[in-house]
Amino acid sequence: MIKRAESWPEAAREKLAAVAREIESELQANRYHASDEELRIIDAAAATLDAGEQATDDKIRTAFAKAPC
Repeated sequence: MIKRAESWPEAAREKLAAVAREIESELQANRYHASDEELRIIDAAAATLDAGEQATDDKIRTAFAKAPC
């Protein structure tokens, strides 16, 4: 379909592009993109787990108490 659209008139290609942007926007609206800082935190946590370290029950309770609901 995309290959065939290359030969379409300009107006038809613009309509196709508009629909594609709408679809992309809808798809992106349902995705969360972690920030660089969040990715660093996740990587550090994964490394801690890989090293065999675990959080205590108290630390887990504290973390959940701070989390927004």
